[in-house]
Amino acid sequence: MSATHPHLLSPISLRGQTLRNRVVFGAHTANMAEAGLPGPRFGAYLLERALGGAGMIVAEPMPVHRTAVLTRGNFLPGTDKVIPHFRKITEPVKEAGAVILQQLYSVGQHADQDLSFAPGWGPSGLPSYHDSDGSHAMSETEIEEIIDAHTAAALRAQASGFQGVEVWAAYHSLLDQFWTPWSNRRDDKWGGSLENRTRLSRTIIHNIRRACGDDFIIGLAISLSDAYDVLLSREALAEIVALHDATGEVDYVTCGHGGYLDFERLMPTFLYGEKLTAPFTEELKAIVKHARITSEAHVRTPENAEAIIASGQADLVSIVRGQIADPHLARKTAEGRAEDVRGCISCNQMCWGRRARDYWISCLINPSAGREFEWGGDRFTRAKTPKRVLVVGAGPAGLEAARAAAERGHQVEIAEASARIGGQFRLAGEQPRRGQILDLLDWYERQFAKLQVKLSLNAYLEAEDIRARAPDVVLLATGSLPDPDFTQRWLPQAAELPGLARGQVFAPEEVMRREAKIGGTVILYDEGGHWRGLGTAWHLAEQGKQVTIVTPEPYLGKELTRTSADIPLRHRLARLGARSLTEHVITEWHGDGATVRSMLTGAEERIAASALVMSTTNRAFDPLSADLSDLDIRLIGDAAAPRLAPFAFHEGRKAALEI
Repeated sequence: MSATHPHLLSPISLRGQTLRNRVVFGAHTANMAEAGLPGPRFGAYLLERALGGAGMIVAEPMPVHRTAVLTRGNFLPGTDKVIPHFRKITEPVKEAGAVILQQLYSVGQHADQDLSFAPGWGPSGLPSYHDSDGSHAMSETEIEEIIDAHTAAALRAQASGFQGVEVWAAYHSLLDQFWTPWSNRRDDKWGGSLENRTRLSRTIIHNIRRACGDDFIIGLAISLSDAYDVLLSREALAEIVALHDATGEVDYVTCGHGGYLDFERLMPTFLYGEKLTAPFTEELKAIVKHARITSEAHVRTPENAEAIIASGQADLVSIVRGQIADPHLARKTAEGRAEDVRGCISCNQMCWGRRARDYWISCLINPSAGREFEWGGDRFTRAKTPKRVLVVGAGPAGLEAARAAAERGHQVEIAEASARIGGQFRLAGEQPRRGQILDLLDWYERQFAKLQVKLSLNAYLEAEDIRARAPDVVLLATGSLPDPDFTQRWLPQAAELPGLARGQVFAPEEVMRREAKIGGTVILYDEGGHWRGLGTAWHLAEQGKQVTIVTPEPYLGKELTRTSADIPLRHRLARLGARSLTEHVITEWHGDGATVRSMLTGAEERIAASALVMSTTNRAFDPLSADLSDLDIRLIGDAAAPRLAPFAFHEGRKAALEI
């Protein structure tokens, strides 16, 4: 046990099952089912976290009813077909030392009717906050049907080898809808008083306990939100937890953050603080007599987790994105190697971002997530024939390629033309609140030192320099450069920005490198809808610049919507006084301002500004491959095509595995 994390690493018991530590890999929709059945992708995904040392794993939520289906990757509800497939998953996870449960869920009135082809069922027939649909007010017969569906799902989980279930009442889901007076407007025995509003959840838990026995773990998932006065207050939620705890049938309560009415806080990005629910879980610990308390929501690191347990704010911690980013977080911590944990950067791009597009989830900085069954997880097989590998460029693709190649036993040198590693990713880390990226770059440097990777900085290599090193394999990760013509996607008739020659036009990279001299007013044209442009706008606005953001998109941060970061970003920009013009292009730069045109009406207006920042699509930078065609060379990352960072990390790992 690590002397620096003794509380986190101490065992704890639930219903006779001993968890080897307090680290939970909490329930989340991995979206990995194939034709509704769990398969190798999902099995290997969970097993990797069990091998990585997690004390308890709560598997992806099972829809309890046909009306509860939420994603294309959900498991089939209401059928025993899933049982043999789940047993292939639960047994290896238990053999690896983890306790494994399954969450049971229904989002009630917020169901996805495009997938279920059934109305969402709720207590009072109110609108869905998932989309623009309404919902169906449940009859008493339908309420009994939902109760029976939960019991049947729990029995099915038990037959599948799960050691318990987690009953989901978080995020204003079905059970939370019944708890909340605003959404429960019933006047029968299921509405009105606190006893009536909690009757559904208490009955479900009681029936599961009676059906599955005394040695079966039952958890209860809740969430805290103060976004609207109509939602449950801390005091009301604490009273509900105390009522369920008094039955003695709930073994633990896990508390998350946000919900369907404040989705941006449900999986909080770096725009929010860490340990978000710890103060409230501390309150819950003071009132419960039986249940253990789990704190979740931005418990990102072993240090966060140890602090929560040591201070008595919770009994367990749910670290989800942190163990997606590094599935061996718990094991490394137990081995006294917490500094080797690859820290989540709270970006949501490939976890929630892919789930939001209804794909199976992955991770920006850990591209093996979701590919464990193909790539062997975050563990590396040594190469049969070690080779001399030269990586040119230390941006995301180069960094991951060099690290993974060294993990496989290759002799690796990585050469970077600048004085620091990271490339454009480092510039992103210097935008407001994005320092976790810089922490990740420090992690790479530590790994290089341990793996004996030769890091050559200020090393701009020509073709002859590469040949002189006599590498067996060359991985070209030379990245991309801003488009020198600043061509606008939705002004295709203009080969370059009209008025470019008048000067004072910059790329976001020049701003973040502090190479641009900008006065008090600036126009930022954003074509990507992502952090490259909008993070730069935030950086400028924080410096006191009067920023006008022009975009051809219908709203700012369109591509950030999938990460739930767009709303809080727009709030921050608005509070800093930034102005926005959506569905506009720039028809001419005048040196002291720009003419912009509405894409809707064609109307033009002129905006004064001391500088123009153009966030348009970059161009691949590949000065070497043509001169090295006789060598074993591979283009990876932006050098192949300018894209977002996840694809660079992915190609770096993939290239290293193929050597």
